[in-house]
Amino acid sequence: MKLLTYVAEGGLKLGVATDTGVVDVAAAAAAHGMDVPATPDAFYSAGSAAVEQVVALLEKDVSAHTTDEASITYGPAVPNPGKVMCVGLNYRKHAEESGMAVPGNPVLFSKFNNAIAAPGEDVPVSASWEKIDYEAELVVVMGKTARNVSVEDALDTVLGYCNGNDLSERHFQLLSGQWLLGKTLDKFLPIGPYVVTADEAGDPADMSVKGWYNGELRQDSNTSDLIFSVAEVISYTSQHFTLQPGDIISTGTPEGVIMGMAEKNYMKAGDEYTVEIGVLGRLTNKLVAL
Repeated sequence: MKLLTYVAEGGLKLGVATDTGVVDVAAAAAAHGMDVPATPDAFYSAGSAAVEQVVALLEKDVSAHTTDEASITYGPAVPNPGKVMCVGLNYRKHAEESGMAVPGNPVLFSKFNNAIAAPGEDVPVSASWEKIDYEAELVVVMGKTARNVSVEDALDTVLGYCNGNDLSERHFQLLSGQWLLGKTLDKFLPIGPYVVTADEAGDPADMSVKGWYNGELRQDSNTSDLIFSVAEVISYTSQHFTLQPGDIISTGTPEGVIMGMAEKNYMKAGDEYTVEIGVLGRLTNKLVAL
């Protein structure tokens, strides 16, 4: 199932992308008298159990509550995640291009919700920010509570996956040992357009990861190059604090970022980046001047 959010009636609605259009979950559930978590926040906080409810809804006739996907304005795939976790230096070739040692444990850091952005949404940047970089990343959306979960059981806690662009301002990022400042600027984590449920997304250990900078292919890799697999990241994180439904984890970026190039022409207003991971659709965002 391909879940999405879209702008309607002055807010964000939960939708499902189907071959015949986007199903308005709230309207369809109301029409059929079904108790389904129908807002994005209610759905993701309910987690994997809500997926089963929406699947049951889609077995009904929902044609009267379907909109042409080409006509919608997307919202962030997960508009209000409880936690926004990220993993640094998690691809072997990216660690090499960054001139850093392969870490012995997952390098965890966080972003705040202000960094969340929708597909197609402009990312505001200041002319004084001189080292803006892109990072195509596979994002995990949690569907169950995970605390001290084993590697073997970790993927059972996942609701689905989406594209992400972990934008970074490298000067701010490297001012200290804490990366937060350069990572959580407003709109610096676009995600979407879909959350594809785990049963349809494919193997998270074997997904293509591609990124285009102003139409030029810059990142072309596969999650098979991950140092710590999605399952290992979830398990490791859950040993230290509880992961909840609706939390997201951005799992790291492969080689091809500007920071790793000999000639570093960083992003500026007017530039755009497109991310495409496996079957998760395409995510494109443009930088605009503040």
